[in-house]
Amino acid sequence: MPDNAEKALSVLFMCVHNAGRSQMAAGWLQHLSGDRTKVFSAGSEPAKEINPIAVEAMAEVGIDISENIPMRFDNNLMQEVDVVITMGCGDSCPILPGKTYLDWQLDDPANQKLEEVREIRNQIEQKVRLLIKEKL
Repeated sequence: MPDNAEKALSVLFMCVHNAGRSQMAAGWLQHLSGDRTKVFSAGSEPAKEINPIAVEAMAEVGIDISENIPMRFDNNLMQEVDVVITMGCGDSCPILPGKTYLDWQLDDPANQKLEEVREIRNQIEQKVRLLIKEKL
């Protein structure tokens, strides 16, 4: 975004449980973009807690998502964001006019071993870096 922009780009990462992929993506974007973006994550059927393996994988790269809490998206949140990035929530993710939508095909880290979650984490990092390059 240009230096004279009044409003930071706002991005919402969505997956079903808001416990793994979307939390890792939000962590990466916040870490890499700082105050240039407002970052949100939510799910259609939020889990009770964030995936501990996702927390561990992110901690390995110096990003702490351990205090994050899975949350349900709502229309107020949807109205606030510029870009919505879905990750495997299919028809349960709402579509609102005037928003930019991207769908990232990523494996679900639920019930995966740390090695597999590291791969997903690295794929998310690449996608977030590309998003920053294209949108900021």
